[in-house]
Amino acid sequence: MKNPDILFFFDGFPRALALYQALEDAVLAAFPDTEVRVQKTQVSFYCCRMFACASLPRKKMEGCGRDYLLVTLGLPERLDSPRVMLSTEPYPGRWTTHIPLLEPGDVDRELLGWIRGAYEFSSAKR
Repeated sequence: MKNPDILFFFDGFPRALALYQALEDAVLAAFPDTEVRVQKTQVSFYCCRMFACASLPRKKMEGCGRDYLLVTLGLPERLDSPRVMLSTEPYPGRWTTHIPLLEPGDVDRELLGWIRGAYEFSSAKR
């Protein structure tokens, strides 16, 4: 973890911090040109534009406590998976997709494939 502000962001949420660390490690390994920015409500991943972010949930998800991580991706199409918590189309051809991470193993090949899709979609936008 390169940015000390991340520790402040996750203060009081040690389990979410561990989930974030697994996510950040995987994202930076796959996309070394990624810039990580800590903001008020989320930690964002940028190439030329934001392609993913991680945030603490605002409300409890059924079946788990508040100490999970919510990953949000910008994708060109709706993602049809039981792992998706919510998917909306704020603009035609742009889907905002929210995926909860409950354990470090959730940062898997499938999630990284979706992150790659968001990275490529963000890079191709003008």
